[in-house]
Amino acid sequence: MAKKPTWVIEKERARRAAAAETVWLFGLHAVRDALENPLREKLRLVVTRNAADRLAPAIAAAGIEPEISDPRRFAAPLDPDSVHQGAALEVKPLDWGKLGEVCDPGRGPALTVLLDRVTDPHNVGAILRSAEVFGARAVIAPHRHSAPETGALAKTASGALERQPYLRVPNLARTMEELKGMGYTLLGLDGEAGQTLGEGLAGLGAAPVGLVLGAEGPGLRELTRKTCDGLVRIPAAGGFGSLNVSNAAAVALYAAAQEQAQALGR
Repeated sequence: MAKKPTWVIEKERARRAAAAETVWLFGLHAVRDALENPLREKLRLVVTRNAADRLAPAIAAAGIEPEISDPRRFAAPLDPDSVHQGAALEVKPLDWGKLGEVCDPGRGPALTVLLDRVTDPHNVGAILRSAEVFGARAVIAPHRHSAPETGALAKTASGALERQPYLRVPNLARTMEELKGMGYTLLGLDGEAGQTLGEGLAGLGAAPVGLVLGAEGPGLRELTRKTCDGLVRIPAAGGFGSLNVSNAAAVALYAAAQEQAQALGR
């Protein structure tokens, strides 16, 4: 029997690892939203008596049997610094489907966010919240060097993780090319760019837009920059001014959503 190529072996290993992966969500809000999400595969619920009372309707709807735990010796395997509020839920990561289905621009205004090496779960959680508010189709990040689905991310997202597609892809540049093939214009945020965000969005109307943001400090990688259709900056009023990546994403999403809404007469 011919030996399998290394890339095939690695792909199969990654698939098996993904199938075995589980995530512990914690905090009343994050756990409640996950319990109420029919798409979320729920494995184990650990709660204090008080949390069980507060989550009773969601627990009943999910049909899961809770494990009642002493708050002084909370049974879920969480980081000691996790503010769990007496509730933790072990789940499988969500499967949102294929990029072409989630980001299909044929279903009205299409807006996506792409993250290049943004690894802080608190930033990604906040970006998911903004993406949900402004109607983004997805937040997209590479498998490597990005924030995975974790309890900290879910808690910061304040429920958005259960509703806002978060796609982690093998190769960000290839995904960007795929989006461009679907008709998206990709604008990379760069503080040194020659044109402003407003100038970059002007004239695009209701066309599909992808907003590409890099990690604070390093910014966008060179290949990511080259793959963008254009680079734009958020203008600052003073001589010095910068936003962290989650705030920059919120501003950019608002501007892009407004441009699309105006083009559609909304």
